[in-house]
This record gives sequence, structure tokens and C-alpha cells, in this order.
Amino acid sequence: MTAHATLTTRNGLPPITLTPEDCGRLSRLADDGLASFPQAAEFLAREVDRAYLAPLDHPLTGLVRMGSHVEFRDDVTGQVRKVTLVYPEEADISEGKISVLTPVGAALIGLSVGQSIEWRTPGGGLRSLTVLSVPERR
Repeated sequence: MTAHATLTTRNGLPPITLTPEDCGRLSRLADDGLASFPQAAEFLAREVDRAYLAPLDHPLTGLVRMGSHVEFRDDVTGQVRKVTLVYPEEADISEGKISVLTPVGAALIGLSVGQSIEWRTPGGGLRSLTVLSVPERR
């Protein structure tokens, strides 16, 4: 159990929020990625489909959006990582930039500080992560 209580939806997943701008582009990205990255694209599409769309005046503090710097804990290994969530063409793991079209990237999008998400890997293993911080954008 993590230090923060996490609300879950009926399907056991935490509620997530997307901006309308991110939602539209991520939906297209998931559709386009089905041929090359079918499992990650399907995961991303499911996340986009279940997301709450934030109104334009909605506070976005602590929300993982595209371009966010995120500190998260891998709940299986306990490892803490700091990454920036980016589109595939900007990804560079050596700079800590992870693509939203990866399982970890798709899991992070739309979460807020303190939320956790768990999913099965293509190999049947269990992954889980918890968002620790999302510094304000400058």
C-alpha cells in the first residue's frame, strides 16, 4: 500500500485527466501507432478513451501532461526515476525523455501526484508505478 490513498474507477484504474489538446493528439498517435507498436498503442488508446477532459479553466497543478517533468516510483522495484514525458519523435532515454507510446509513458499520462496505476506487461508480468511529483511548468 502506498502512502497516498488512490481513488479507482469501476475497472480498478485511477481516474485520469487530459487537456483537450493532449487528448486529440494522443488519440491520433495511438491510431497511427497500432501497426508499429500495437500493445503500447492499444494501452494509450484505452487511457485516452477513459480520461476526463479538463475544461480550459481547470487547474493543472500536479497533473502529468505532455512535456511534464515527472518523478515516479516503480512500485515493483522501488526505483525512483525522473523523466520528461514526450512524443515519440522527441524521445531520448539518455536525456530522460520517454515516449508516451511506451507502456510507462502511457501509464503516466493523465495521472496526478499520489496516484498509482498497475498493468500487465505483454509477457504477463505485473508493473505498477506511483507519481511522486510533477513540478510546475515554467
